[in-house]
Parts: sequence; structure tokens; C-alpha cells
Amino acid sequence: MSTSAAVSVSIRRFEARDTDAVIALWQEAFPEYRDATKPQRNPRLSIANKLATQPELFFVAVLDERVVGSVMGGYDGHRGWLYSLAVDESLRRHGIGSRLVAHVEAALTALGCSKLNLQVLSAKSEVRAFYEALGYRADAVVSLGKRLGELADSSAG
Repeated sequence: MSTSAAVSVSIRRFEARDTDAVIALWQEAFPEYRDATKPQRNPRLSIANKLATQPELFFVAVLDERVVGSVMGGYDGHRGWLYSLAVDESLRRHGIGSRLVAHVEAALTALGCSKLNLQVLSAKSEVRAFYEALGYRADAVVSLGKRLGELADSSAG
């Protein structure tokens, strides 16, 4: 496929009818979403939670009426977050991921967000390289996490 694929991709807000396509995309892009021993990686729960909190910051890329990418953003009034960027494996390296990132950056900027954070698993150097090519840099911080509620006893990850 040529890079013209990115030109014909449209980006719009996630709709409920996109659920199965987004889950399939995430399970391809994030193998941990297929791991039943990690209840914190339940894609249906992730989608439901996003639809309950800032659903206007959940976007999909569509090519010929098929969902080929997704990204979620979040903003708490202090800083923004970028989550779950995924592009169909057969269409990677055609600018779709970059367009999704630019789209969520623009939406967050319009809300007054001046700092955007994201996390990349340390083992995924190719993903880190993608974000670095878009201008993201490692902050001199340590990311800490704690599971709450039903997942409090789950292992990290």
C-alpha cells in the first residue's frame, strides 16, 4: 500500500458500533489485551470507562468504512494523556499513527492543555522511537502505579 492510504483515512470520534473493530485492533497491537490473567487489560472495560469519561477524546481512523486505527486522550485540567494508539498492522508506516497523534494533540490543545504525557512499555523500543520522531522526549521522572478497587491485588502491568 502506498503512503496515499494516510491521505484517504478520515478521523472521527469513536462510536459504539466501532467497539468490535477497536477491540480486534487492540488485541493485534497490544498482545496483553489477549491475556485473561490480566483483568486490568480488559478492552471492553477500557472502552466503557472511556465512554464514561471524556468520550469526545476517543478517536478512530477509518479507511473505506473500516476502522484501521484508534487513539484516546485525557485531560485533567493540568496535563493531558495519550493512550491506546493503535494502527492496523498492514497499514503501519503510512502516516496513520502520526495523524491520530496530531488529531488528539489538537483536541487537547483546544481544551487548553499545554503538556501531553504518554507511557511506553520499556521493552517496546520501536514504539518509543515512533514517539521520539514526533517530538516526544523522556521526562526525568519515575512512573509509579497502584491498583485500586477490585484490581488492588493484581500484579503491576
